[in-house]
Amino acid sequence: MLESLIEPLQYEFMQRSLIIAVLVGIVCASVGSYLMVQRLALLGDAISHSVLPGLAIAFIVGADIFVGAFIAGVVSTMVITWIRTRSQIKEDAAMGIVFSAFFALGITLITIVQKDNKIDLNHFLFGNILSVSPQEVINTAIITVIVLVIVALLYKELMFYTFDPIGAQAAGLPINLLNFGLMILIALTIVASLKAVGVILVLAMLITPGATAYLLVSRLHQMMMLGSAIGVVASVSGMYLSYFFNLPSGPAIVLVAFGFFMLAFLFSPSQGVLTHPVSKSGQSPIWREIKGLWR
Repeated sequence: MLESLIEPLQYEFMQRSLIIAVLVGIVCASVGSYLMVQRLALLGDAISHSVLPGLAIAFIVGADIFVGAFIAGVVSTMVITWIRTRSQIKEDAAMGIVFSAFFALGITLITIVQKDNKIDLNHFLFGNILSVSPQEVINTAIITVIVLVIVALLYKELMFYTFDPIGAQAAGLPINLLNFGLMILIALTIVASLKAVGVILVLAMLITPGATAYLLVSRLHQMMMLGSAIGVVASVSGMYLSYFFNLPSGPAIVLVAFGFFMLAFLFSPSQGVLTHPVSKSGQSPIWREIKGLWR
């Protein structure tokens, strides 16, 4: 058993991949918890799909593709906000419009580029964690540290804003700045996760570990920590399954994360379908914590 765990660590590419897997598991759960509380999972999906044209354009001009992805993610959030504030279109509809258009543009640009260059589209869509370079490990680590520091510094403000934007504004918080900051955090997290799970599957890592923790704990900071632990275990387990059974790494990671979610969904002591069929309270303890923070 121990030999099986040590065997993959003999290879440098597996060492780098496992480091990336751990970082992605932590940062995705930390930021994804806010999306869970705000019930904006679609926003993560919108931004993740919207980074694709940035990847393609950066490749065309010879720039860093991850910088291009980040810029495209930020631009997409600005377009969503612009449509939502300047029309009667609701936010979810604006997200659907923008992310589908950006995704289609990205596919089109990559198809054009493929005529003269050999590019594996699957690496953009589903990740290729086994091919990470030392520089990409460093970049992901830097992004993870930046995101976690911002989350720690603005924990209370971001939580208040995600739960009650109107109340946050009445309390004097700069809600527009907080909203833009949250979008930046999501874009950074997606960029950090692209190599591991790709554009299509990054939403699963943003939402699934946090959703699993949501079923098990009663406070937001606990949700972030437990979600991060679940994300790390799912990522590392998925990597080992990929190594030993020759499976695609990104999908393997996501399937393990989904397996943990189903266990919590069925057997959670407080919210499990089999262990706690009927909830005695219509309100999650996390929501009560958020309300009590600003009383």
